[in-house]
Amino acid sequence: MQTSDFEPTRREDPVLLRGQGCYSGDVEVPDALHAVFVRSPLAHGRIDAVDTRAAEAAPGVVAVLTAASLTADGAPVHLPPPNPLLPVSGAPLVEPLARTEVSHAGQPVALVLARSLPQARRAAQQVRLDLTPLPAVRDFDGDAPVAQVHHRQEAPAPGPGGTPLTEVAVSLEVPRVLALALEPRGVVARWQGPATGRPACLTVHLGTQSPARAQTDIAAALGWDAGRVRVVTGHVGGAFGARSSVGPEDLAIALAACRLQASVRWVSTRGDDFAAGMHGRGARLRGRLSVAPDGRLHALQAEVHHTLGAWLPFSAVVPLRNAARILPGPYRVAELDVQGRATLSHAAPVTIYRGAGRPEAALLMETLVERAARALDMDPVALRRRNVIEAAALPWRTPTGELFDSGDYLRALDLACARFGYGEQRRQQAARRARGEVVGLGVALYVEPCGTGWESARVDWHADGRVTVASGSPAQGQGHATTYARIAAEALGVDAARVTVVYGDTEHCPPGIGALASRSTAIAGSAIVQACRALQARRAAGEPLPLRAEERYTAQEAWSHGCVVARLAVDRDTGRPQVEQITWVDDAGHVVEPVLAHGQLVGGLAQGLGQAMLERLVHDREGQLLTGSLMDYAVPRADDMPPVDIESLHTASPHNLLGAKGVGEAGCIGVPAALMNAARDALAPLGEFELQFPLTSEQFWQAMQA
Repeated sequence: MQTSDFEPTRREDPVLLRGQGCYSGDVEVPDALHAVFVRSPLAHGRIDAVDTRAAEAAPGVVAVLTAASLTADGAPVHLPPPNPLLPVSGAPLVEPLARTEVSHAGQPVALVLARSLPQARRAAQQVRLDLTPLPAVRDFDGDAPVAQVHHRQEAPAPGPGGTPLTEVAVSLEVPRVLALALEPRGVVARWQGPATGRPACLTVHLGTQSPARAQTDIAAALGWDAGRVRVVTGHVGGAFGARSSVGPEDLAIALAACRLQASVRWVSTRGDDFAAGMHGRGARLRGRLSVAPDGRLHALQAEVHHTLGAWLPFSAVVPLRNAARILPGPYRVAELDVQGRATLSHAAPVTIYRGAGRPEAALLMETLVERAARALDMDPVALRRRNVIEAAALPWRTPTGELFDSGDYLRALDLACARFGYGEQRRQQAARRARGEVVGLGVALYVEPCGTGWESARVDWHADGRVTVASGSPAQGQGHATTYARIAAEALGVDAARVTVVYGDTEHCPPGIGALASRSTAIAGSAIVQACRALQARRAAGEPLPLRAEERYTAQEAWSHGCVVARLAVDRDTGRPQVEQITWVDDAGHVVEPVLAHGQLVGGLAQGLGQAMLERLVHDREGQLLTGSLMDYAVPRADDMPPVDIESLHTASPHNLLGAKGVGEAGCIGVPAALMNAARDALAPLGEFELQFPLTSEQFWQAMQA
């Protein structure tokens, strides 16, 4: 449905399958100017001059804007500050267009606006940037941390003649990856001039996970009241955290529309998203685990170092915070010391990406547990059984102060091993090794915090019995319309077909934090339940239809968990790995829509497998991206997916009205850790090797040659 005015009624209908969706590039705005950004070729440099004269004289060009001309008075406008979940110091102030210095390759420096896209592209090539190169700081080379975190729990002093401990250590590199959505980024800013009794306003079509926050951020950049900005999120072909924060281009397009009092359209290229979009992951992990001879975990020491890139999106510190607070995962340890830091570099910014620190915590802990099992000559499943937190002990306060609400970690482990046929698989592994095959089994337990805070919902129960649900938490392909409709239908006792769901439009929806951190069903769904209960109470008191209720629901964090078991074989001659089987048990609490939940698990699994086996963004020493297209950056294809066996458990959370927990990020948490353990187990007869992601054939071949 190509339209110039977004229709807020949302249903899970077949328009997407027919190619009739309304993505950012499909929004039709008559006479909109087309925008192309001129970007820095350097990772770090001083801006000596920006010559726009030739571009301004090019056919069809309306304006060429720089930092000095993006606003009427030339005053700087900065991107919003990061979420202060951790204390932040030294975060750079960043303008939508660089003014005096560029801090990463691909950073926008100028903005060309023309009557057509080809004209804008040709003119952009005529903008001359005079830059003086400056030294570029690579990821992890920065000295001054912008954010830090430290968790410590001391064990009681040991008595005389204490039992000697076995100690193991690992060092892990987690490369940057890209959140490859189906569509590149895009913004359409529709200018509406002042009218009688109404000031000028702006409608911004933006594929964002948080429309209400985007509305606030754009209005602040314009110096307007939020009510003058309407943010519309149509169909979005995936987001995965990378669209949770406004970026320089988003604000620049809005500012340009106001500067020229014209509508403006910008659609990114895939190459621009590689170079200048917000990346994910990017961490160095160091861990040391001491274990008693009977297999009891004693002490965990960990250092977690995350890169932030050149500037901080809103959620920049979330991966560091999560990785540090989740350790030691679902295990008991007597002593813990976790230190984390995040530093800047001259590369594109890093934001949350499906899992956001959870995968790093699981990877470090599970790799240590497997290595400890080999050091003790103990089965890794038996070692886990000895140390996992028992269901009867929940709710459990962790050494880092988190509260695990509900679950049965041992049951997930045992069920996953039973479905996998773990004992028989070990026997088959021995037989295959005797025949010269290289094959490994890997296990990983994980926990997944699923968002906290508030969400809002408005429910209208119409006179004819129809129901309209408006939520502040939108969707990017998860199927929230189906889920929200079912929640409301069950709460009100009506047919789900009579429920219409509205989201993704700040004009028609209540405010909300948004669709991130696996929080939508648990918190936004609970807000819908709360509003429906208010309507039911008013009906019971005798009030007739139509009725409206708007509620805000605040929840404590719910914790999902699960276990992944994987088998991986390596070709002895070429080193080529093949994931042969994955068995997975996940507990996401009460599941509202099982089919959609299963789809989220499979999608997360594919991305987790991609990180483990294929994906890596690589920069050279000068900060230039070497993997800047899908010719250089590998992502999973259908033939990369192994046979998968998934079972869902349903331990309800006491922390929200639905008993729901998150499900969308689990595959990126447990699957990479299980595959790393399977890979290291495959090579275990040859020794301990410091394999790193992605698990390429080159690594295996070199290890086997050694």
